[in-house]
Amino acid sequence: MHLPPAYEQNRLAMLERVADLEQQHAVALAGGGAKSVDRHHRRGKLTARERIELLLDEDSPFLELSTLAGWGTDFTVGGSVVTGLGVVEGVECMIIANDPTVRGGSSNPVTLKKSFRAAQIAAENRLPTINLVESGGADLPTQKDIFIPGGRHFRGLTEASADRRPTIALVFGNSTAGGAYVPGMSDYVVMVDGGAKVFLGGPPLVKMATGEESDDESLGGAEMHARTSGLADYLAVDELDAIRIGRQIVRRLNWRKLGPQPRTGYDEPVADPDELLGIVPTDLKVPFDPRDVIARIVDGSEFDEFKPLYGTSLVTGWARLHGYPIGILANAQGVLFSEEAQKAAQFIQLANQADTPLLFLHNTTGYMVGKDYEQGGIIKHGAQMINAVSNSKVPHLSVVMGASYGAGNYGMSGRAYDPRFMFSWVGAKSAVMGPAQLAGVVSIVSRQAAAASGRPFDEAADAMTRAAIEAQVERESLAYFTSGMLYDDGVIDPRDTRTVLGICLSVIHNAPVQGARGYGVFRL
Repeated sequence: MHLPPAYEQNRLAMLERVADLEQQHAVALAGGGAKSVDRHHRRGKLTARERIELLLDEDSPFLELSTLAGWGTDFTVGGSVVTGLGVVEGVECMIIANDPTVRGGSSNPVTLKKSFRAAQIAAENRLPTINLVESGGADLPTQKDIFIPGGRHFRGLTEASADRRPTIALVFGNSTAGGAYVPGMSDYVVMVDGGAKVFLGGPPLVKMATGEESDDESLGGAEMHARTSGLADYLAVDELDAIRIGRQIVRRLNWRKLGPQPRTGYDEPVADPDELLGIVPTDLKVPFDPRDVIARIVDGSEFDEFKPLYGTSLVTGWARLHGYPIGILANAQGVLFSEEAQKAAQFIQLANQADTPLLFLHNTTGYMVGKDYEQGGIIKHGAQMINAVSNSKVPHLSVVMGASYGAGNYGMSGRAYDPRFMFSWVGAKSAVMGPAQLAGVVSIVSRQAAAASGRPFDEAADAMTRAAIEAQVERESLAYFTSGMLYDDGVIDPRDTRTVLGICLSVIHNAPVQGARGYGVFRL
């Protein structure tokens, strides 16, 4: 396997980015900060991630999702909730844990958005959900943004149960107001004696609403709910006992995967995955061969390329990853021409015919523009590719390696096209177009408008506007920013790509894998 001439330079630059990613993740993992964590521990309580670690099977991985949710906003990075995929008693589960060190685990708009994404993943991939509950309910200053849409969360719990996807609530602390409906609508409820407090209205609200004097325990204590109201199915003596009972519940679910099993005895890549650090140039304008990436993530580095001599700026072909069959579409030279679009449309249909999941590796500036290409039918051919992506029924996985601009993001199954999972390499960028191109378009339009009205064009003002637009687009296209908006499921170290995709493929196969049985009209 050959390495690019600038490999060492690229590697050093990527290592700097990976170090920065670790720092960004550390901010999220810190939750409400050291003082809040210490105060929580002094109360004899575990943090959200400590609870998750004890819940999971020993030495099993936890793929945390949307870690940087809220990055670049006024809200705490992470959204006061931890979500991710983990194995409990051999069963892959969606785990959602309130972080009580951030404003008591109360929910803000970022929390809601992140929780909705977790629920979507659980629904699409047929996963049981375990909620680790300790929340003060809505963060009241943001109530206007979360009250109405927040009802969808409770609706989702009932839909999961109807879909035979078990929901389990382990209640460690407060679960008040709307938060009371999480245990109220879960299939199984465990409450910690002396810790859990579940009520629609706490003592102050009851006093204001009815004049009744009450206390936490009689109003919503764990023992009351276990003995009197019947809301608690299990009464745990402490947090460790609640986690033990939660694992016991999962063990008795009689859970079975419905998707095909992976091939066993697969080989690790022949090419070293560590070399992914230097494969992709730091300058996204410099092209690279995606086959070098593919060789470092698929089993045995074996890749059967489809149509290698046609539409060469898009690489397509078949491989296996952790024993699971996959079809791969990877951008080579950035631009998608008519040939690439038609090749992709055919390949996607073939994958659906073979019930094979698809992996999209993004590095595209979008579809080609210009008179010759418009006359050659680039809109029709791009529409064929987008039609194929839109109506494909096999699971999609997307990884943004470099650039993902314009309609190329759509054609490569970007967030708007609901891939089962989507991740970005640190250093990747996504936007409607590159910063310089977007600023240039605005400048040209302004120049034409001035000429049409007979006004002199202010070159100095134009230069300032272009610089401001470029800076804004550059900032808003960063992987941290787009991940903060939940346009992907996380920013990852390139070296972790194979592991992350392997976990996702395993999760995907909890549900049946079946391709489309028909398509709409393709414009020819």
